[in-house]
Amino acid sequence: MSQKRSDAITQGFERTPHRALLKGTGVPQQQMDKPFIGIASSFTDLIPGHTGMRDLERFIEKGVHSGGGHSFIFGIPGVCDGIAMGHKGMHYSLPTRELIADMVESIAEAHRLDGLVLLTNCDKITPGMLMAAARLDIPCIVVTAGPMMTGSGREGRRYSFVTDTFEAMAQFKAGVIDEKELKVCEDHACPTAGSCQGLFTANTMAILTETLGMSLMRCGTSLAVSSMKKRLAFASGERIVDLVREQITPRQILTKEAFENAIRVDLALGGSTNTVLHLLSIAHEAGVDLPLEDFDRLGRETPQLASMNPGGIHFMEDLDAAGGVPAVLYQLRDQIADNPTLTGPSIKEIISCVKSVDDEVVHDVASPVRAEGGLAVLFGNLAPKGAVVKQSGVSEKMMTFEGRARCFDSEEAAMDALMGGQVVAGDVVVIRYEGPKGGPGMREMLAPTATLMGLGLGDSVALVTDGRFSGGTRGPCIGHISPEAAEGGPIALVQDGDKVLLDIPQRKLELLVDEEELAKRRANWVAPEPKIKTGWLARYAKVVTSAYTGAVCKA
Repeated sequence: MSQKRSDAITQGFERTPHRALLKGTGVPQQQMDKPFIGIASSFTDLIPGHTGMRDLERFIEKGVHSGGGHSFIFGIPGVCDGIAMGHKGMHYSLPTRELIADMVESIAEAHRLDGLVLLTNCDKITPGMLMAAARLDIPCIVVTAGPMMTGSGREGRRYSFVTDTFEAMAQFKAGVIDEKELKVCEDHACPTAGSCQGLFTANTMAILTETLGMSLMRCGTSLAVSSMKKRLAFASGERIVDLVREQITPRQILTKEAFENAIRVDLALGGSTNTVLHLLSIAHEAGVDLPLEDFDRLGRETPQLASMNPGGIHFMEDLDAAGGVPAVLYQLRDQIADNPTLTGPSIKEIISCVKSVDDEVVHDVASPVRAEGGLAVLFGNLAPKGAVVKQSGVSEKMMTFEGRARCFDSEEAAMDALMGGQVVAGDVVVIRYEGPKGGPGMREMLAPTATLMGLGLGDSVALVTDGRFSGGTRGPCIGHISPEAAEGGPIALVQDGDKVLLDIPQRKLELLVDEEELAKRRANWVAPEPKIKTGWLARYAKVVTSAYTGAVCKA
């Protein structure tokens, strides 16, 4: 094959010291001419979605060697959003996306690796890996480790993480369930290794990775505990060596068409709002123009075809059995653009191979779950540069709502009010100074949103924030408000008792206060002191941009 990146550390007498060090790791002389493949593994004992990766590392390794390459495993950190939720730890979750991308870039460049297998699964880790792939533009393939199975209970009940922990916690507080039932939920919610069972951020990103063409077919939905996942890991190891030899790189795959296909699949399934942030940031690294408005344009013409947990009835194991991502692409076939994939076949060729689809899980476009896609982008004087809502999780009653503002300058203050019974029907809970810069880190608001649902307020209270939501969020919850409060955005000017209008069908989010009054408030607004003044989050706050950009970092 032609000159390889790794030749810079393996070829010529000048590289004698480099080869000596490589031999010190156990690399035989005859392996020096083979493609050097990095396996960026995010294995950790801390995250259920990642505890099974040791097995997958072995199968990837076997595949690389069967394909004629030499593999090197290196570690990438991960944060479990569920464990980090509701305390200081959540400040670190979104920012780790940048660390992950930087670390993958650093190792691949410092060691002149020819290609990468990116072993990932949970929330910010997958987009961080994809950002690195787009930035490096060397041969890469992604292996997502897969979702966990649902827990099983009496009378056919299936347990899942968000419904049976966060929402159950609020139900216990409200007296709907007792302590014994709460403990049963806790014990059954996470029965196996894998990412949480519904269409939360991890699983949505796995599906979108496959749709983008960056992982093998069926990788996005096959279960963590399945033998199929091991076979896919092996095949991915083999495929990366071919990609190196053929010099197929991510930017050849990550086209505008690929991103629009991914958005359509996301909309059809009713995926997590976090995917907006992540697709924007990956497109930024790939040099693809992807404005926030594209999500709404595509959302108006792409129907929602599935009813997925947390807002619906089906789980990832159901979607996988129904045909996975190819089944969704097939149902959307008239709206999907052709595009190459790392798998080999193009998107249209993959669609042509689909033989059957379980249309009870993935509906035909002629009989959709909803006429519009699962996500909507709102604009108005409260969100001049946009806000995002998972409309697939909003009841018809709350699609249009006018309420009075209850303002909180942190998630903790809002949670105290919710748990103290201070939020009542007709309120609009405003949580601000939780954006990328103001948080810092744009914390997820799963605890407040799940508490609203658990307290039975999902059809009478709305929540708006410059922070973001877990993929497990459902209800009238509007996030990503831009500009954020820390930048002096209008959300910083809201006062208790102000009227707020939410009109999802018309894509409006309006603060019903006249411009003269808002001008007075703006003149008196003073930027607050940063919440965190030391450590790397203080540096992050200085370079991160608002949510409408994907919260990308710019020097």
